[in-house]
Amino acid sequence: MATTTPRPHQPPADARLLSGAARHSAARCAALALCAVAGAGVGLLLPLAIGRALDAVLTGHVTGHDGGDTTRWILACAALVGASALLDAVDGVLTGTTNARATAWLRGRVTRHVLGVGPRATARFAHGDLVARLIDNAAHAGIAPATFASLVAALVMPVGAVVALALIDVWLAAVFLVGGPLLALLLRTFVRVSSDCVARYQRVQGDIAGRLGEAIGGARTIAAAHTEEKESARVLHALPELARQGHRMWRVQARSQAQAVAIAPLLQISVAAVAGALLLRHRITVGDLLAASRYAVLATGIGMLVGQLGGLVRARAAARRLEEVLTEPVATYGEEELPAQGGLLELRGVKADRGGRTVLDGVDLTVPAGSTLAVVGRSGAGKSLLASLAGRLADPDEGDVRLDGVPLRALGREELRREVGYAFERPALLGATLADTIGFGAPRPAPSRIEEAARAARADTFITRLPDGYATPCGEAPLSGGEAQRLGLARAFARGGRLLILDDAMSSLDTVTEHHIAEALLTHTPRRSRLIIAHRAATAARADAVAWLHEGRIRAVGTHAELWQRREYREVFDA
Repeated sequence: MATTTPRPHQPPADARLLSGAARHSAARCAALALCAVAGAGVGLLLPLAIGRALDAVLTGHVTGHDGGDTTRWILACAALVGASALLDAVDGVLTGTTNARATAWLRGRVTRHVLGVGPRATARFAHGDLVARLIDNAAHAGIAPATFASLVAALVMPVGAVVALALIDVWLAAVFLVGGPLLALLLRTFVRVSSDCVARYQRVQGDIAGRLGEAIGGARTIAAAHTEEKESARVLHALPELARQGHRMWRVQARSQAQAVAIAPLLQISVAAVAGALLLRHRITVGDLLAASRYAVLATGIGMLVGQLGGLVRARAAARRLEEVLTEPVATYGEEELPAQGGLLELRGVKADRGGRTVLDGVDLTVPAGSTLAVVGRSGAGKSLLASLAGRLADPDEGDVRLDGVPLRALGREELRREVGYAFERPALLGATLADTIGFGAPRPAPSRIEEAARAARADTFITRLPDGYATPCGEAPLSGGEAQRLGLARAFARGGRLLILDDAMSSLDTVTEHHIAEALLTHTPRRSRLIIAHRAATAARADAVAWLHEGRIRAVGTHAELWQRREYREVFDA
């Protein structure tokens, strides 16, 4: 019989993520734990010092002299109070900086992962939901290292108080420990119930953020359709559920606090009663009685534990939401290089599924080196997905995409991005200035190449009319949709490489400007292969060949003039 080797126990994913955040701030966490433990130690010594000071005062009052003991114990009390205040201040600074570092590390890790995953991340998670996870959930998860370090002190205080009670008299500790199991059960129940309601609360909060992000992105459409109230209702549909989970969360915490308040005084009174009996039997002093009553209060300080555990529960729930993003696999790259020259693009048996349906099925397509291929088709035919696959912004579920015979998966990342350029229908204007936007990428093109690319894309005419020209901040440049597209085209022209992919990148241009840019596209990039997603017949007519995409399959390939003879092809542009 075959035997299987047991797999080593792996900690939960959220625990691994939080431990990584703790390791990032290990020195601060250690200092915070030491500071918190020192603060707890000072808190435990203070009742002893106060008790000894009281005994010294009473002894001196009875005998008529104190031998300096009273002064020494009063000075010790003052020193302990000062040390407690100093440690509290240091604890506050360390907690704030540790939280900030851990949160920044979590946000950086998740952001880099999202960018590494690429468009697939936004296909699974709504934009608003991603933002909520990066901002709100990362902030909640970021408090875990500091909270855990503080929890050590929160545990040291009651444990140390019980030990102190035992040192005064073992019966004092025994009386307190009778109610210990009730406190432990209370904490366990709090953690179990609050974990569920916190997770539900954060999930509903993310859903609302996702809907809000969609509404903000479609604000113009909503205003034009006069559906503000309907859209508000859609965005806030889950608000009652959010309120229910929030109220439930606070009820759980309030119930735990109330139960603690009910149990703690009974234990404190029991300890005080036993201490009084021991005092009458002269087994302890008046100072010991005072110290014991204070230690009983410290030992029942479950309120602090509830707060610390509540913070950890929220942190773990938030970490689980971050881990959901991190489980999305990042694209891997090879180490192969392309031949010195070329530009041959091949799609072989490509199939791609999105949203539970097949968008592209069995696509075979070739773009000869140095040629221009236009892809046309009705809306939903899969044109933009094909453009994404052609430059490996996404990977097919089946089949292969090759550039000059080398599978795109086998290419190194730098090699791939250097040789494949993109221009999009709605380009993101990244960079501080317009020049930065055109030169965005690594390595940055020379200023002369940036200006040459802007002239080829017909962007130079409106850039030079601005007061600061190419140095104009992007946020201060009043750009139309067509001007933004021209900046995106200029960015593509400014980069080198052997393959240029235009995903409907000229849809907002007027006919004259499109004609000039189309001519520049052929003259400015003569050695580059070009794959153009086209919606206009004029654009398709300028291409060397046209691929007609219909319902995820290549229906025909030929010149625009040849395909124009078919009524169904003409209807693509009429639509």
